[in-house]
Amino acid sequence: MSDFYEAVNQLDPNNRNMALTVIEGEAFTEKALLSDHKMVWRTEGSSFFHNFQQELEQLDVGGLYTVGGQRIFCELLGREKKLVICGGGHVSVALIRMGVMTGYEITVLEDRPEFADQSREAGADRVICESFDSGLAQISGDQDTFFVIATRGHRYDQICMAAIVRKPHAYIGMVGSRKRVAVVKEKLIADGADPDVVGGIYSPIGLEIGAETPEEIAVAILAEMISVRRKNRENDGYSRALLQAILGKSESKVLATIVIRTGSAPRKEGTKMLILPGGSCVGTIGGGSVEAEVLKKGLRMLQNNEITPQLFHVDMSGTTAEDEGMVCSGVIDVLLEVIY
Repeated sequence: MSDFYEAVNQLDPNNRNMALTVIEGEAFTEKALLSDHKMVWRTEGSSFFHNFQQELEQLDVGGLYTVGGQRIFCELLGREKKLVICGGGHVSVALIRMGVMTGYEITVLEDRPEFADQSREAGADRVICESFDSGLAQISGDQDTFFVIATRGHRYDQICMAAIVRKPHAYIGMVGSRKRVAVVKEKLIADGADPDVVGGIYSPIGLEIGAETPEEIAVAILAEMISVRRKNRENDGYSRALLQAILGKSESKVLATIVIRTGSAPRKEGTKMLILPGGSCVGTIGGGSVEAEVLKKGLRMLQNNEITPQLFHVDMSGTTAEDEGMVCSGVIDVLLEVIY
């Protein structure tokens, strides 16, 4: 089983990666990995994935599929989301703290040592205390990198933006007045930047919620980033923390994955939670009584040495939801797999 997660860990994050799991029939829980529409890994000896390889390599969107009379859960794997913040002021510190909570790998560029130290204390993964142009030269950017410019002055905004608009990115946002932002944009276009990229800069930055304090502004920015991020149908996949926990200690644990969801269940297909022997978890499938039941089931599997994977059906609709006091209703099927 761990071979699969090792293979996931080795996937090129710049490719379009998909994980396939059979959720019924003779090939139940057999798995395969696609990277840019090529099957790069499959369960050893799997005749199912061998027989239907060509058909499965055509898949492009996550969801449930029926192939060869068996249902396949296909998930488009999300990649590690990176947040690059130019500037280490009060808004940046608040954004760092919230970015850590929501799973971003955070890099801060700040040329003032005292503000760089504040960024480290707030939880940034990496702080580059150099000039902005020097720091940005060390960041290549990609389709999963979110850039936020929150420097202390117009001159520094211009330096940062001139470099960032020429890098691959998922999002570019800039803190500043409309006038200040307009001046920066005009200069970028005059200097040869792509007008479409410049036109796509989010500014005024953040969702319009009437934010005033640094913390409120950080909430508005992060909400806008989440909105941009969720437009893609990929899921969160296997985060750094999840893979580290799976591949860490050589002890049995249970991975719970939502594979079927109908109604208003709180989390979508592909959401994962790793259940450890002591009862602690990495990740969440939505909290509340549903998660508690899944946790109990996973712990029983570990205590009873039940290594056979199971589909755990949870009905949150009708009287069941009312009796349990659930906020959401709907139905989910959770795949429980012991990893050892």
